Amino acid sequence: MTFEDTDFRQETLDLDNPFDVKLVKDFLFSLGFEFDPSEVECTMIVYNLKGEIVGTGSHQGRILKYVAVAPKFRDTTAFALIVTYMTEKLLKIYKHTFVFTRPENSVRFCGLGYTLIATAEPLYAVLEFGFESIFTYQDYLKTVIVPAKTASVAAIVVNCNPFTNGHKFLIEKAASENEVVYLFVVEEDLSAFPFSVRWELIRKGIQHLKNVVMVRGGMYIVSGTIFPAYFLKNEMVSDVLQKQAELDVKTFANYVVPVLMIKKRYVGTENFCKTTEAYNLAMKTILPSFGVEVVEITRKANTMLADDSPNYISASKVREAIKMDKLDEVLDFLPEATREFLFSDASLDIRLRIKAGEGRH
Repeated sequence: MTFEDTDFRQETLDLDNPFDVKLVKDFLFSLGFEFDPSEVECTMIVYNLKGEIVGTGSHQGRILKYVAVAPKFRDTTAFALIVTYMTEKLLKIYKHTFVFTRPENSVRFCGLGYTLIATAEPLYAVLEFGFESIFTYQDYLKTVIVPAKTASVAAIVVNCNPFTNGHKFLIEKAASENEVVYLFVVEEDLSAFPFSVRWELIRKGIQHLKNVVMVRGGMYIVSGTIFPAYFLKNEMVSDVLQKQAELDVKTFANYVVPVLMIKKRYVGTENFCKTTEAYNLAMKTILPSFGVEVVEITRKANTMLADDSPNYISASKVREAIKMDKLDEVLDFLPEATREFLFSDASLDIRLRIKAGEGRH
């Protein structure tokens, strides 16, 4: 698709065309970006009337990516043209869009109507635009508030991929030590176990805990928009991962904590996942300054291994057991509802996807 502008010509590229991919890749490389066509759904490029590349922009889902303008054109309307074009396109599909950018560029997006959610210097700022926003999520949170007589209000964020006795132990611990516990369930459907399944297994597993309130994580609690590194299969500790974790924790601290009056955030010790380890570090660094104590609970172990080390319960071990057809070896990791589900026909598609290596990790 092409159409004319007074000074510029816009074109949507064919990402299956090696020439088009090389064109945008070479342009972005010259500006310090490494373009990966597998990470985008659509890319547009802007030329001036002399045929020079002015800038480009892409998106993956509702996230704007690779928005860049050549230095000699940064005082023109090119940036506004690219962002406006891509934003209008996404609003027709999602009614809402996010953008990751360098903190120093956030003012340019704000000038086009975007709202800054959080910043993790020096790498990231995340902004949003649309008919819903972080304030819409706050309105949802207000509907789940349980009045507390004391300040003993805690929060836990879980993915539960799947729900294990380790998760249950952590939730029960928090419930025994607080008047109210808000249990946020990651809503993004990028894990092996879909949100609807995870939510139901958790609900069945904690129905005896009357002071625990289940809360949908939405687009702002460990989501693929705010914290995409969480859903990567090949994890590595890096500044990118750490800064994305900071964005997520700062979003929680600034927008969730004040609404629900949260004073504690419970986490389990992390022995296996570098992403979760980075996330826990971000919490310990950031949350205390917002009046939230981070309570780290030693991960539950049911048995000892041959080398006398604890056999810690983990969802990743359960998924590995499913992959290797050794589910019988981790039955003591699983609450009754999860056990029943995994041995039922209802879980067949999930088990097949895990064996095929799909889903988180």
